[in-house]
Amino acid sequence: MSVNIRKRDGYAASMPAEILAADDDEDIREMIDVSLSEEFDVETVKDGREAWEYLEESPDSLPKAVILDVMMPEMDGFSVLDHIRENDGMQDIQVVMLTSRSREEDIVRALEAGADDFLAKPFNKSELYGRVQQTLQ
Repeated sequence: MSVNIRKRDGYAASMPAEILAADDDEDIREMIDVSLSEEFDVETVKDGREAWEYLEESPDSLPKAVILDVMMPEMDGFSVLDHIRENDGMQDIQVVMLTSRSREEDIVRALEAGADDFLAKPFNKSELYGRVQQTLQ
């Protein structure tokens, strides 16, 4: 599967919320897309560097939520989260962290760094959908 990046038109609230998902596992990216694309405009990228570049290049059409895998090449999810939280124009972006490492210290680190939610892998489609819905409310 190739990286799926489409620029939003920026039409008002009638447009579906945009979700940017970054994960180095192609199967996880596909699962996120399938789980959320009926309700949301989902963009997927293969690592943290691509996620951050997407956010930097789209300041006028930022996603409402970002789903970040913790462990990725190039730039990990915590680094992307730090950049998002340090950027004044991105404070309203909701961030859900994904990881196969569900130790308590990982969860605490994610939440202390500014994540809005945390989801351990493996996850099911309905749990992902529910958590994204909850963070966007």
